[in-house]
Amino acid sequence: MARYTGPTTKKSRSFGESIFGYDKSFDKRKYAPGQHGQSRKKKSLSEYGVQLKEKQKAKYTYGVLERQFRKTFEAATRRHGVTGEALLQLLEARLDNTVYRLGIAPTRRGARQLVNHKHIEVNGAVCSTPSASLRPGDVITIREKSKDIEWLKEAASTASRKFSWLEWNPTQMKGVFVSYPERDQIPETIKEQLIVELYSK
Repeated sequence: MARYTGPTTKKSRSFGESIFGYDKSFDKRKYAPGQHGQSRKKKSLSEYGVQLKEKQKAKYTYGVLERQFRKTFEAATRRHGVTGEALLQLLEARLDNTVYRLGIAPTRRGARQLVNHKHIEVNGAVCSTPSASLRPGDVITIREKSKDIEWLKEAASTASRKFSWLEWNPTQMKGVFVSYPERDQIPETIKEQLIVELYSK
């Protein structure tokens, strides 16, 4: 599956926040990228521009390209409840994002690589699809053959339960996707209503 492989710090600077996780380079240069980044006056965006920027931020944050993002949005519209919240819940339920949230990988890119390289199992079966959508009760484990990899073992042992919708057992290297998170539990600063308004046009 295609994914964004360009510079992460530059992209974070364009949004004004570190959307890919902790970034030492971003902390040093929090102004817009480019030769005139510090002196450039901010132009006021149109309503459409604001909505588009928010959608782009969500896409880059979760590592999803346009076609897949639209499919996720369409799936969200078919769910009960608020569409914007359902969209974020489906993005959070992605396997690569869950591996990242469990703390097994330091970034979503790293989590995606773990899944691609078949280090992760879901409900006892190897799953190499980062976009696989988890459901409440699904069990995520590190593959038996991969448990002896030193850096992976260390990451798994130091991973801790930071999110209430996930459970992690460092001894068994096993996690559980307990439930879909509520909006106030998701730490991302995405204004999902703007995305809904954009797609509703």
